[in-house]
Amino acid sequence: MTWLREERSGIAAERILDAAADLFVRRGVATTGMAEIAAAAGCSRATLYRHFDGRRSLHRAFVHREARRVGERVASEVAAIPDPERRIADAILAAVRQVRETPTLAVWFAVEDAGIASELASTSEVIEVLGAAFLAGASGADGTDLSRQARWVVRVIVSLLTVPAADADEERALVEQFVVPALAAGQTTVPNA
Repeated sequence: MTWLREERSGIAAERILDAAADLFVRRGVATTGMAEIAAAAGCSRATLYRHFDGRRSLHRAFVHREARRVGERVASEVAAIPDPERRIADAILAAVRQVRETPTLAVWFAVEDAGIASELASTSEVIEVLGAAFLAGASGADGTDLSRQARWVVRVIVSLLTVPAADADEERALVEQFVVPALAAGQTTVPNA
């Protein structure tokens, strides 16, 4: 019955992440401790540490889970856009909008927690894959440059979340004027990621 244990383990991890999400919104990411998360999830600290070996591991799992969810919604939202340049711009802006509209994600970009989010964004393979999905079909998005371009797109998104423009129109103008042309042209001079 290994499959049952694995299924229960997955359910327990999800329950822990759900409890963490609630605490992150109420208390902030940086100030939420593992003991608080265990108590909120209704499990012991030993159980919590069986699933996540520390705060960084829990943070990474949470961000990966939420990034997958955002990525699925963004992909669905922009799938019917035939123009690759418009699809890139709309995907970037949709990701920014969805993070801002989701309290459990927006809290990661509060002043006191933005550093954690920035670090995770720059080291996360899952987030890089999502950035690559935004570039699907762009003329220059192939081969080894795709990974660098994807990491750069993630940095652009994090930048817009931590230092927002005056309004949505200005953000769109910035993305369309500076980001999309660099990606669509397939420039290899994308800033080092």
